[in-house]
Amino acid sequence: MIQRDLHGRVAYMLATAILRGDYAPGALLPREAELMGTFGVSRTVLREALRTLTSKGLVESRPKVGTKVRRRSAWNLLDADLLEWYSQVAPQLEFALKLQEVREMVEPYAAGLAAQSHTPESIDALEQAHAAMVAARNIDEWVRADLRFHLGLLAACNNELLMPLGSLIERTLEAQLRLNAKRADIFNAALQQHTAVFEAICARQPEAARSSMAELLGVTRKRIEA
Repeated sequence: MIQRDLHGRVAYMLATAILRGDYAPGALLPREAELMGTFGVSRTVLREALRTLTSKGLVESRPKVGTKVRRRSAWNLLDADLLEWYSQVAPQLEFALKLQEVREMVEPYAAGLAAQSHTPESIDALEQAHAAMVAARNIDEWVRADLRFHLGLLAACNNELLMPLGSLIERTLEAQLRLNAKRADIFNAALQQHTAVFEAICARQPEAARSSMAELLGVTRKRIEA
């Protein structure tokens, strides 16, 4: 992960401060010397960290002005690092519902597409994920299998533009799946709904796959809002 490097850790700390609202859009960050002292780093490390934040749309630097926080609409939250950092500082329920909205827009249609387009290789991977969910004996095993299932479903769509979405949301989706499992009466309470999605995809029944995924996500939303 990016924050393992020194400049990455500085980028992480500055980014989370901005995402948390410590520095409002339009505000200037402290001068270089102050930031170097705050983080105990060299000018080279600080500037590399700021370049990282610039590439992610959080800040912009101007000569004789300084480094300014950009408007929220310019923040590239479709960046895996930034999305994960935002999930750490955003209000938990608010972020969970925003991620849920994305899932509700994408996953039912993806399930239908997977039912039409899956290959022997992709359906085998999905079958293995489902089998792991059935065999799960604790919450950790369940969450790992559940994540594999949802990422495998996107892969089964056979659409190379959808697959990066899984990589993008993987870390935040795992956290949501774990939270949902903890809120359920038992960790694998949603197994029946997952099985319905899986069987519809295997049978190449797009409408059934879409409706089953919509039902599964409806259960997920109820747990988030509970």
